[in-house]
Amino acid sequence: MKRRRFLQISAAALCAGARAQAGTWTGQAFGAEIALDLRGGVRNRQDMRAIRDEIQEIENTFSLYRESELTRLNATGRCRPSAAMSEVLALSRRVHLATLGAFDPTVQPLWDALANGNSGASLRAKIGFETVRVAADIRLGPGQALTLNGIVQGYAADRVRDLLVARGYSDVLVDMGEFAAIGGPFDLGVLDPSAGLLARLQLRDGRAMATSSPGALALPGGSHILGPQGQLPRWSTVTVEAKSAALADAASTAFVLMERDEIARSAARLGLDAVHLVDFDGNYGPL
Repeated sequence: MKRRRFLQISAAALCAGARAQAGTWTGQAFGAEIALDLRGGVRNRQDMRAIRDEIQEIENTFSLYRESELTRLNATGRCRPSAAMSEVLALSRRVHLATLGAFDPTVQPLWDALANGNSGASLRAKIGFETVRVAADIRLGPGQALTLNGIVQGYAADRVRDLLVARGYSDVLVDMGEFAAIGGPFDLGVLDPSAGLLARLQLRDGRAMATSSPGALALPGGSHILGPQGQLPRWSTVTVEAKSAALADAASTAFVLMERDEIARSAARLGLDAVHLVDFDGNYGPL
């Protein structure tokens, strides 16, 4: 599965002066294309190797497309989690509670059923992240399985940003399908799948941005963003700005399914920087 992105790099920077020579790297991870824009240039092969190793480690933990810690958990229903798994599940729990259950990683069996053309009606009763035990070990309920695709691309962007900061980079846009910035500012365009380019936003140092759209991928049974309580998508595109790309990623996924007033309350609970909404008529505006 390739995940279409609805934020595009429309200009590398808005700051005055000539742009420094760029370094870029593209590849595949988490079933999607990923890219890096290193405005200061790539210093050496060791840095690129470190990035690839970091992404490989994250895939070994969270991938649903190959054997990983997550696929083993889904197969057995329990595991002793790595530090990365514990961190992501803790943030998932926080977003789950703040969005009143709209963000729910236990939709994976339903997602599989719909992707294969089945109704999955009997699987809805098994959805409920509140029933997943996350402590010294993780225990899933009978018939449950997790997907962390709604948060892990953002988590990967955060991890790569942290790695590059530690290596002394000062002007980098990390694009993993979600965005995290060092330096900048970077000019990003909000691109809706139906309405086209609707706005330009600035992403600055230490901040992140993520976008979700139900039009990114269609399943035989409907949108790829599934309402755990049967909610249908209410927004064509949602863009979230936050300190963490993982938080922005998870929140934007949930907000697609929520009413405006519910989004406002959840955004306040989560301490988000900004939320931008596009309805199905192509109307754009900040929350």
